[in-house]
Amino acid sequence: MLERNHLAILRAVDQQGSLTAAAEFLCVTQPALSHSIKKLEQRLGTALWQKDGRQLRLTQSGLYLLKLAERILPQLELAEEVVSEIASGQRGRLRIGMECHPCYQWLLKVVSPYLAAWPDVDVDVKQRFQFGGIGALYAYEIDLLVTPDPLFRTGLTYEPVFDYEQVLVVADTHPLAKQKMISPEQLISEVLITYPVEPQRLDIFSQFLLPASCSPKKHKTIETTDIMLQMVAAGRGVAALPRWLVAEYQSRMPITPVRLGKGMQKQIFLGQRSTDLQTDYLASFIELAKSRC
Repeated sequence: MLERNHLAILRAVDQQGSLTAAAEFLCVTQPALSHSIKKLEQRLGTALWQKDGRQLRLTQSGLYLLKLAERILPQLELAEEVVSEIASGQRGRLRIGMECHPCYQWLLKVVSPYLAAWPDVDVDVKQRFQFGGIGALYAYEIDLLVTPDPLFRTGLTYEPVFDYEQVLVVADTHPLAKQKMISPEQLISEVLITYPVEPQRLDIFSQFLLPASCSPKKHKTIETTDIMLQMVAAGRGVAALPRWLVAEYQSRMPITPVRLGKGMQKQIFLGQRSTDLQTDYLASFIELAKSRC
């Protein structure tokens, strides 16, 4: 019978790169680990690894079980964590993944009242998911995904939270600041500053510039919103950001939002696993997020 420890061994060997490292990681001796593997192979009637020089290479059967381990083990680990938290008097932990760089400021306005309303739930925000949040949801690394570009897949549910308009941000002294709207051609001579995301995944490229076969004079990337807008205010370039975010900075920076074409309308969604729809503290966060828009 295939057991959890067998899947843990497969994952550990794959992650650690060798039997020796895997045995150390699992806190067992290498002979004991080798014996467990050989016993499992005998039980299944097939080899799981083949030697490739000094390296171990998974067979087709081994690869199948590794994929199984990568799906099942995170779920079991999460279940143990949640049950442990419940047993110790905590409700759980809400892990939020971000696919929307500028949404972090908005999220802070939701988290504060949420923590007050749910004192027995902890919140953890993970910002490393740049268009990789679906995998994190499936792998149980996060519970909610904040994204402007939902990819609908089996087992996932997306809830629209709020609408916004993507605008071009320029310095008050920039010639484009006097325009009511701009065309893609007007950005050909501009330095465009964006977050460090692939251009094809940025709305300013995919929905505005590329359909018109236009490109900016230069494309620079900056990770933080504050520095990006300081660069814009200093006349070092222009940027495309949500209008609501620009409005928050206008009181302290000489910047102006300008409409992109006839207007670029977007939505922010909260994605979650369909199996978690009845989880009360997740549903509460979504409702609170809607009310804070």
